[in-house]
Amino acid sequence: MKTIVKRLPDLDEFPISSSGPPAVLAREIEQAAADLEHARAEEVLAWAVERFGDDLLVATSFQDCVLIDLAVKVKPSIRFIFLDTGYHFPETLAFLDDVSKHYDLNIDILAPDVPLDVWPCGSQRCCEFRKVQPLNRALAGVSAWITGLKRIDTPERANAPVVNWDTKGLVKVNPLATWTDEDIESYVVEHDLLRHPLNAQGYVSIGCAPTTRPIGVGEHPRDGRWPDSAKTECGLHL
Repeated sequence: MKTIVKRLPDLDEFPISSSGPPAVLAREIEQAAADLEHARAEEVLAWAVERFGDDLLVATSFQDCVLIDLAVKVKPSIRFIFLDTGYHFPETLAFLDDVSKHYDLNIDILAPDVPLDVWPCGSQRCCEFRKVQPLNRALAGVSAWITGLKRIDTPERANAPVVNWDTKGLVKVNPLATWTDEDIESYVVEHDLLRHPLNAQGYVSIGCAPTTRPIGVGEHPRDGRWPDSAKTECGLHL
């Protein structure tokens, strides 16, 4: 059964503000979040594409290609972005290349404005310069973005809606919000997707090489990110 979401006027009719959406758009977002809460990821993506057309992009970290596979089935030409921090594993960059060729992706690779020795990986402001700032520049040109955020990732994401107004000043769509890690693995197996080369070495949640380690038996996937640190988020989502 197709999920029906009430359609309100185009975003072009409303000024976009980081302080919050206009009232009419706020109601549309609230309605979409409710209507799509139990929808399949494909339906969420189809709604986003129908609603925003080319005025949206998909941000992906290439730790897997589940969101990519889903998105290109809905719209093969959908625009993707990848944040190349300069500190990714060589395996991640090789995976990016393989996946991009496999799907013939429409993808932009975004680089930071700072050299590697300025606020290097693991330092206090590294993520700000190498992830948040490049992402914000990319999002300045669109009305919505799609992410692979899942509620089970971190406690801070536990209540993430499927659709919401982002503090960055645009609509944020999280088609995988309700998915578990088991759901991700099942989709990879069922659809015979390409796998990140480091999965076989115990890497599940994969970020920059200096701040990512493989996980042990019984550990949460995010335990491998920023080990020996209280940090759980890079700032892209919170």
